[in-house]
Amino acid sequence: MEPWMIWLAIALLFAVVEMLTLDLIFAMLAGGAIFGMLTSLVGGNVWIQVVVFAVASLLLLVLLRPWGLRLLFRKGPLIPTGADAHVGRPAIVVSEVSTTGGRVKLMGEVWTARSEINTVLPVGTAVTVVRIDGATAIVAATADKPIEGTANN
Repeated sequence: MEPWMIWLAIALLFAVVEMLTLDLIFAMLAGGAIFGMLTSLVGGNVWIQVVVFAVASLLLLVLLRPWGLRLLFRKGPLIPTGADAHVGRPAIVVSEVSTTGGRVKLMGEVWTARSEINTVLPVGTAVTVVRIDGATAIVAATADKPIEGTANN
């Protein structure tokens, strides 16, 4: 097997490991292996290939990885998903809600719920989801009176 093929296989192996870790360490090592492969293709002996691999990997780790990590994990406007997406949404009490339990209809689904403060929310009360605690919506009242015809939505 040709040395350049071995370097290519090493680079591909590092690339696969990088896909599993997302640390950008193995990506830099894969880049070093590509430089080792290029050195092999231009006729460098094995020791030169190994030195080029080591130096290129080290340079990539020191110079390119910090920039790549900032780019990969930069904070943009986060879009809440899953249960977190329900925070701030309106719901309707379908079974009296207190600090110990109850049920609300939230986005067409019935959720277990608890009141945020020490009050009892009667059936039909419009509430807002304050946070999600496990599979329980923590809610607070948004209106003092029941909303007509919405308890069965």
